[in-house]
Amino acid sequence: MSSRDDPYRSLRYLMEIDGVVQANFSEITVPDTPTDPIEYREGHEITTVRKLPGLNKYSNIVCKRGITKNTYLYNWYKDIVDGKINSSRKTISILLLDEIGNEAIRWVFTNAWPNKYDPPDMNATGNTIAIETVEIAHEGMTRVTK
Repeated sequence: MSSRDDPYRSLRYLMEIDGVVQANFSEITVPDTPTDPIEYREGHEITTVRKLPGLNKYSNIVCKRGITKNTYLYNWYKDIVDGKINSSRKTISILLLDEIGNEAIRWVFTNAWPNKYDPPDMNATGNTIAIETVEIAHEGMTRVTK
């Protein structure tokens, strides 16, 4: 008899930047990582093309959180705007936690840097939390299971 392997819930997670938990988010979109197919056919082959793996693409990480006095993410983005790209590339990890708060799965993103900062929209008649959004570009992802 095998043990049951229930899927993890997506509501408990953390983000580390260069190994330190830097921010808590209400939502993090872990990006997709498509590989473009290259279609290829030689003249003597039948009329079906071969599909070979081409370029790997890495979509941006999208992070949303209620805005606070913490300016770490904005300052990181400001460094990019000021042209400090080489010193601003970091390693980011997104940790999915199990039911008791232990790390279950980790996605590690390399050469990451914020490419978009979106401050919250303001509405005096609303009753919602002011949410800031940061998009983070990266050059690779690895999934690690504990």
